[in-house]
Formats: sequence, structure tokens, C-alpha cells
Amino acid sequence: MTQARRETVRVFREAGPRGRLVLDDGSRLLDLSAHLMESGQPSDIVGLFETGWFDEGELRPRLFGDEEKPWTTVEVEWDGNALPEVDTPIDKASVGKILCLGKNFKAHAEEFGEDVPAEPMFFNKLPETLVPHRAQVSIPGWYVGRVDHEAELCVVIGLEGSEIQAEDAMEHVGGYTIANDLTARSMQGRDRKRGHPWLRSKNLNNFCPLGPSFVPRDFLDISNLRIRAMVGGEERQNASTSDFVVDVPSAIAWLSRHITLRPGDLILTGTPAGVGPLEDGDQVICSIDGIGDLSTTILRPDKDE
Repeated sequence: MTQARRETVRVFREAGPRGRLVLDDGSRLLDLSAHLMESGQPSDIVGLFETGWFDEGELRPRLFGDEEKPWTTVEVEWDGNALPEVDTPIDKASVGKILCLGKNFKAHAEEFGEDVPAEPMFFNKLPETLVPHRAQVSIPGWYVGRVDHEAELCVVIGLEGSEIQAEDAMEHVGGYTIANDLTARSMQGRDRKRGHPWLRSKNLNNFCPLGPSFVPRDFLDISNLRIRAMVGGEERQNASTSDFVVDVPSAIAWLSRHITLRPGDLILTGTPAGVGPLEDGDQVICSIDGIGDLSTTILRPDKDE
């Protein structure tokens, strides 16, 4: 039996006080917020996870079958990648924690002269560092060291769980987006030599661009996705999720042994080799097929060269 084609589904959250949700089904932009209101459903992405609203068996018939309640289209001029004014796809207030998998590409560990850790290694970023697609990130003038880009697939947790088995892990995934794990690399190096955690080097203001869209789990095959980063038109990172040292189910299983995962939690799954320094005015574009391009502009005019 031929498997049914999985049509494109991407969800955007508009910037502004309303935070309207807009769904791209590959041919139309649809007013998801209006549809949810008419259906008596939760009005935010994380609130929909528990109901299974984004599951393919639930969502696909609503979009591509005979829908009793017609969708309202959204008429805006857009570039096909993101709405003109877009916020982070997951509301910052809904994110409990951001957990990041370190050295999850062998080549990335090697570019720093290190081995892949014997056990999965995690650190954390704070939710207040989240900023949307097209954000401008100003590096504080007192920090004149190296700042690096790190393009990553971000897993959004959909169902709560602890002690999750790897074979059950994907049931706890709500979907995916893109993150840029900005890092104050010189500061990180100094702190590591002192035996200090990476907290400050990973959590300067606005150090976690996220977006531009959210893709529900069942509408994206993550087994062989390209993760890329371009800076000023130059490709710096390009690898596949098939190169992960620790795959997503194993990462969820390992994390949930130690920390209860809850809806809205974010897991950054590691960055490929090719991380590099960013200067004033650099535009970083982190790309993953099926999700889009996450653009960030770096501002550091006060850097003392």
C-alpha cells in the first residue's frame, strides 16, 4: 500500500498583542486562531499538544479533506519563508526550559580538538534569551571576544514525561523549529578552563533566535534533514541529522531520566562543524528544509578592534 503524501504544514505566530496563529498548508495561508476559536480549541500551540490536534490523523483531514467548517484565508504579501511580522513560533511564556545537547556531531567536537562525550552532555539556555526571525542581536560593548553562530534543529516537547523509553520518545514530541545557539566563545573558553559552567556564555541577551515556523511532528521526517548556516552569503555549516551522535529518541530518553520534560520545553539537538565568529552587521541565516530560514543580524558597533 502506498503511503499517503504528507502535505506541508507550517505554523507561524504573528508579532503583536494578538499573536495570531497562521497556518501554511503549502498553497494557502489560513487563519488558525480563528479556526481554533470557532472550534472551541486552545488558542496556543502548546495548548493543542495534549488534545492531539496536530497529529496527522487529526489535522490532515481538516486541511486536505472535506472540512465542515471552512477555513478563513489570510491575505498578506510574504516571501514564502515567513510572515512580514513574525514572533517566535512558541510563545516565550510557554517555554519552561531550553535544554541543549553538546558535541552531538563528531566533526564539531573535532574542530575544537575534542572527543565526543562518552555520555550525552547537556547544558541550558534560559527562555528569556528567545528572539524571533529577523531579530537584531546587540552584543554588549564590554564583551569584545568572539561570538559564534550555531545552527540547530529544535525539538518542541508536546507531552509530559519522565523515565521515557527511547521507543516511546517520539510520542512526546510536539514538533520542530530552528534555533541559533549563539555563543560567547571566548568567554566559554575561559570559563571551561576555570571549571565553571557555560551559563553566562550561552545566555547573553537575545542569544537564542528561534523560528521562523513550527512544524508538527507528523509532517516532518527528521531522519535526514540538512542543517545549514550562511553568514554574509558564505556557507559555514552544512550537515545532516543522520550524522547525529545521539538521535532524538535517545536524547529524550536520557534527559527524561534526570529531568521531567513538559509541554513547551525545547531541546536543541546540537550543531554541525563550521561554527565561526560574527562581526558587526553580519547576517546569519540558519536553514532546515521543511521549516525555513531563520535570519539574525548581529550588531556590535562598540567592539574594540
